[in-house]
Amino acid sequence: MIIKKLAVGPIQANCFIVGCDQTKEAVVIDPGGDADRILMALAESKLTVKYILNTHGHFDHVSENKKIKDVTGADILIHELDKPMLDQLEMSASMFGLNVENSPPPDKTVDDGDTISFGSVTLKVIHTPGHSPGGVSFYTDGHAFVGDTLFAGSVGRTDLPGGSMQTLVESIQKKLFVLGDDVVVYCGHGPETTIRDEKKYNPFVKL
Repeated sequence: MIIKKLAVGPIQANCFIVGCDQTKEAVVIDPGGDADRILMALAESKLTVKYILNTHGHFDHVSENKKIKDVTGADILIHELDKPMLDQLEMSASMFGLNVENSPPPDKTVDDGDTISFGSVTLKVIHTPGHSPGGVSFYTDGHAFVGDTLFAGSVGRTDLPGGSMQTLVESIQKKLFVLGDDVVVYCGHGPETTIRDEKKYNPFVKL
């Protein structure tokens, strides 16, 4: 499996490209900025994008949905509860003094327990609300892409509309921590971590 990480946009959100070694089919998770860099990284590895996956609907994770879709024709997938955010990106980004395009509507919505396959890779969808109502994580074979649900030593903010600290902690403890201590966690901002380290050291959710 191919995993590429790019910190994109003015808020430096992490965008992940996950690809199949054999077929070169791929997904782009959270294209939040710098579409040209994302497309160049895909071209360098000769990857064909099948899906654009949004862990949640905040503009710093989805603002390049349109450009990536226009170039690749890939389907946009997001949870139903965060779907309304996609046509409000221009307004929400303007509150931070930024200018972004609204996203096209999703081609499909995803929910807890769904699977997304490309090449020989299958991602399981895990609904992990708290940072946003429709926040999801994508899991495959020891790798969890969690958006802004969990960070190394921290958690996503819960003071935005639809956020809830209690819900976020429950999502982490009941849906992510059960994946296994050795699972590598790919966060929406900052470095990777592991479930083991977050159980042990994260002051917000440690067990």
